[in-house]
Amino acid sequence: MTSAAIARRETVDALRTVRELWGELLLAIETPPADVWPPRQLAHTLRASDDEPLVAEDRAPLVLREHPAPLNLGALDTGLAIERMLFDLADTLAAAVQHAEQDDPRRWEFQHPDAADAQRAAGSRSHGLHFASVWIEGRVLDEDTAPEQQLDGPLTVPPFESLPPHLLHEARRTARIAEGRLLRTLGLDARCTPVPDHACPWCAGDLELHTGPDTAPSVTCSTGPECAAPVPLDEQERRVWGWVDLVGLVAALAEGAEHMPTA
Repeated sequence: MTSAAIARRETVDALRTVRELWGELLLAIETPPADVWPPRQLAHTLRASDDEPLVAEDRAPLVLREHPAPLNLGALDTGLAIERMLFDLADTLAAAVQHAEQDDPRRWEFQHPDAADAQRAAGSRSHGLHFASVWIEGRVLDEDTAPEQQLDGPLTVPPFESLPPHLLHEARRTARIAEGRLLRTLGLDARCTPVPDHACPWCAGDLELHTGPDTAPSVTCSTGPECAAPVPLDEQERRVWGWVDLVGLVAALAEGAEHMPTA
């Protein structure tokens, strides 16, 4: 079984990946499914400069609002599933280890469907995925598990107990499932994909896009060292456009025939 230290690290890493990419998923829901090219990681670079940035923390949770006509149903399904996974996980952890008082802002509030107030009915879910993710991370890292000093002197029961091993591993499993689904939906998981409808502007060779969750995207040309593209070779003697070169490749492909060799 995975050690507690590794389980904590992997859970925290997965939760942070979800938080960092949540804004991209919300944007994906509001746009038609993206083509393979250009890679999604270039979206911020290629997006019009007058577009207003999306602040994911300001958006109401997907599970608490209507979606009359989503442009990308697959992305919406992923978002709803991830929210439910993390909200349900927070419920499970809170039921097992939470002792925080009702007025403690660190407390995870359960749903109260019969409450007249919509926010109280939703409980802490109304604060959204970022709040849930950070709250779960705190439990995984055993934060706030020591007795606390009252103003009048006596120690109080800790707001939370340490997570028992089975719940730590359940948190790890859930967070990694959420991370994996998000990466796949955004096309950021480890994969090699032919770039459709585009040949190398310098030699007409086949282009392949390489992506991974922990690496910047890159593109390789199938021709090999004979390709005249002004980029280095990789270990397999293919011309490779790394992160810093991709914008130039996008521009070259957009120009098309201007860079194609003449007969």
